[in-house]
Amino acid sequence: MKGPLAICMLTVRKPNYDKFPVIPVPGQGQLIKGWPAICKALQARLGGRPRAVLVVDTYPGVNDAELLGELESRLRPVLTVRTLDLKKPEPELMQLIARNLTDDRVFGVLSCHTLEEFFDPERLMAARRRVEAAERGLVLAYGVGAALVAGGDLLACADMARWEIQLRYRRGLGNWGADNGQEDFFRKYKRGFFVEWRAADRHKFGLFDRVDFFLDTHTPGAPKLVEGQAVREALRHTATRPFRVVPFFDPAPWGGQWMKRVCELDRSVKNYGWCFDCVPEENSLLLGFGAERIEMPSLNLVWREPRALLGEKVHARFGREFPIRFDFLDTMGGGNLSFQVHPLTEYIQQHFGMHYTQDESYYILDAGPEAGVYLGLREGIDPRAMLRDLETAQAGGAPFPAERYVNRWPAKKHDHFLIPAGTVHCSGAGSMVLEISATPYIFTFKMWDWGRLGLDGKPRPIHLNHGAANIQWERTTRWVRDNLINRVEPARGGDGWREERTGLHEREFIETRRHWFTKITPHDTRGGVNVLNLVQGEEAVLESPEGRFEPFAVHYAETFIVPAAAGPYTIRPHGAADGHRCATIKAFVRTGCE
Repeated sequence: MKGPLAICMLTVRKPNYDKFPVIPVPGQGQLIKGWPAICKALQARLGGRPRAVLVVDTYPGVNDAELLGELESRLRPVLTVRTLDLKKPEPELMQLIARNLTDDRVFGVLSCHTLEEFFDPERLMAARRRVEAAERGLVLAYGVGAALVAGGDLLACADMARWEIQLRYRRGLGNWGADNGQEDFFRKYKRGFFVEWRAADRHKFGLFDRVDFFLDTHTPGAPKLVEGQAVREALRHTATRPFRVVPFFDPAPWGGQWMKRVCELDRSVKNYGWCFDCVPEENSLLLGFGAERIEMPSLNLVWREPRALLGEKVHARFGREFPIRFDFLDTMGGGNLSFQVHPLTEYIQQHFGMHYTQDESYYILDAGPEAGVYLGLREGIDPRAMLRDLETAQAGGAPFPAERYVNRWPAKKHDHFLIPAGTVHCSGAGSMVLEISATPYIFTFKMWDWGRLGLDGKPRPIHLNHGAANIQWERTTRWVRDNLINRVEPARGGDGWREERTGLHEREFIETRRHWFTKITPHDTRGGVNVLNLVQGEEAVLESPEGRFEPFAVHYAETFIVPAAAGPYTIRPHGAADGHRCATIKAFVRTGCE
């Protein structure tokens, strides 16, 4: 069963998924809205000095026309230094970063550049001298890396979440200082992901402790300003309690209809294929100051509070990276995902500069009658014949006969398919997948995309050579059945609850546990970060037996993070779920304490 009929199996329910979760911040941090009030607050902090230097350091992607225009028109500086004017010429910069960008449309190599390397040394030094020479009035140093020009009397940081930057790329924004707004989205994203964001993050977090104000300009024409110390305290508080990042939803060539109903999304959009509801490198946080809120990259929390958030052992292993990713893949009423494989650890290290790879799993949140998952190779296939058929399909010949070479397993609600790197796979149509994986998600080697185009009308990137170099040909039907499908083992239980181990595979560093419960269920971070999703039940409440945090409510299909510092906690059914069986799936990094 496909199309609209497959959606009819959904139980009619009132959506309660929170698309804009706010983290309430204790204390009296003041949030200032609008350009007139913001500029007045900046002037007041400068205190009417006869000479003052205001530094506004921005993240690549910030709307310079709005931000700089408002600052100059309202503050009337006697001198403005724009860092964009100090940047190395584009040909020279491209020569510097060419090895990181590569010729590939999608994949590059992670950069270790510092932001200062992107500036012309002579121009930068001249700008510093100009600032020092200004004797009276307000001097404004503005742009990406503005703090490299001057220390300043006041430092403001205009930040930007990566997902918002991606949306701006799609609308025609170019890379920082590059006249490439009309360039292919994948190439702009690649330059941001592998180079610009890496250098900008190193710079930003070198300033973080001394930022006087943070500026939120995610919404055009509606800026917000919060004192730096209030933001730092808010992040410290967030790292001690359960919270959610702001999910973002995106259409896909294979996208479905399930999330429209369950998450109450725009029905006029053709489909939604993706929901990234726990990818802190790209999601944002909403920090609530009274009735108002400010948006900032959730990566700030990972960098600012890594030990409290991740725990000592996880931080020691991964550094300032959040290693667990949860996202949704909706093919209910849609199509198959691309046939793909993820790189082995040594391959991703040698070719792309990442130190761990994307092991993953598919947890089936919901499924139609004919749902299935392509996973592993059939017994006795000829690898050369399979690669030859993939090459023929990619060249425009006969479509790739996937089921001649690949197992297609039936899938039903609450099934769990484990996918260690090197295993060929994809979700079939009619499934709602909660993907639980390691974080370096960009490294997916698509080998066949069922002959369709991307949403931009262009063929989607195929990386058959990369894929062929990573396929583990011995992972065939019997091995997959024995090792990767519903490896459920009883763990422990109590009054009104039971715990099961559901994976992942021994080659994967993530452990998953499922809890079925009708009553209060005990959990403990055991010194490591937990990521959970309420996979059954309308609502549940997290509580701290030690009073470390206020009760925290979650709803069906919501992903939430419990920082290592939270320690012991409980989850109980609430509201319409009270007395009914609920379930969570929990992921954490194996440290030997489980």
